[in-house]
Amino acid sequence: MNKIFAPLKEVDKFILIIVALLGITSILMLESTIYNGELVLSWDGARPVIVQLISYVLGFGIIVGIQHIDYRFFIGLEKLLYVAAVLLLLTVYTPLGDVRYGSRAWIDLGVTTLQPSEFVKILFVLIMAGWLSEHRDELKTFRGVLKAALVGGPIILIVLKEDLGSALVFAVMWVFMVFFAGIDYKIFIKCGLAVVASIPVVYTVLDDYQKERIEAFLHPDNLSLSGNYQVWQSKVAIGSGGLWGKGLFQGTQKSLDFIPVQQSDFIFSVVVEEMGFFGGAVVIAFYGMLMTRFTLIVRNCTDLYGALIVIGFTAMFLFQTFENIAMTMGMMPVTGITLPLLSGGGTSVIASMIAIGVVLNVGANSKTINF
Repeated sequence: MNKIFAPLKEVDKFILIIVALLGITSILMLESTIYNGELVLSWDGARPVIVQLISYVLGFGIIVGIQHIDYRFFIGLEKLLYVAAVLLLLTVYTPLGDVRYGSRAWIDLGVTTLQPSEFVKILFVLIMAGWLSEHRDELKTFRGVLKAALVGGPIILIVLKEDLGSALVFAVMWVFMVFFAGIDYKIFIKCGLAVVASIPVVYTVLDDYQKERIEAFLHPDNLSLSGNYQVWQSKVAIGSGGLWGKGLFQGTQKSLDFIPVQQSDFIFSVVVEEMGFFGGAVVIAFYGMLMTRFTLIVRNCTDLYGALIVIGFTAMFLFQTFENIAMTMGMMPVTGITLPLLSGGGTSVIASMIAIGVVLNVGANSKTINF
């Protein structure tokens, strides 16, 4: 037993504490969404809570397991990981594919559903870290940047076909990693302008439900547009929480089901309604501390490959956290991006725990080096 947990002696314990605190908060908030005057503990009534608890237990087990494999093991396996990522994404087009909220981004396994793109995020970071660490010098030329785009682009486009929100996460990870790897800033600016110029073209190929969400964001006062009414209810819940909130399990907007998708996409609205501005600030502080510890690992990293891995996962957590919280306040479009480690959903939790496990692995094998 001591051999199993021995690698944990070298990991950043503070990160594990933050993850545990977010996990406790998640369980409490999910229990609150099903609370009807008494605690619900049965499988039929408390399934989201039980699934979340099981996911966290499995996640911590995965973190321990990851510490037994040096992250450098994946160097040179980029082609194999790439094939695995594409095949995993294509599973949504098999008979197992499941359509939800207008998006075919899930697979139905009978006892549960999985969102393949969540796990592909892990593979994507490993793929890009491997390629960029070997071709860093090529990023000084436009041709090199184009190669980097051709590495990550196909995966992003496959995800974009069915899930705009996840595609944005992949794109942000790509940008952060390429920027950190040392892309020439002039080329970076030109590429950024080219992306902005291509937005009208990209918009034309989006599905109708994706266009509706963008239109809703651009016209927030039009409650007839898909998503705007839900966002308005979310803002009402957040505003009604005041400074200290209505109290745990006492949210009225939540209990009356005015808060949409309250167990996943809009769980932050539940937090603020019941725990107030203070509770919301504490949750945001948890994420801030998690990002800070990630950046410390990057600073002390022994090699570019490991640093790029942590940068990729930092971008993933940073963007998902920002987008989800801003979405609940009407500051960003509704994209279906969950709040990492807090939103209900086994796939999201386990994928996030895998990412954290890899980050801890990099940190445990790192010493200061100047790039």
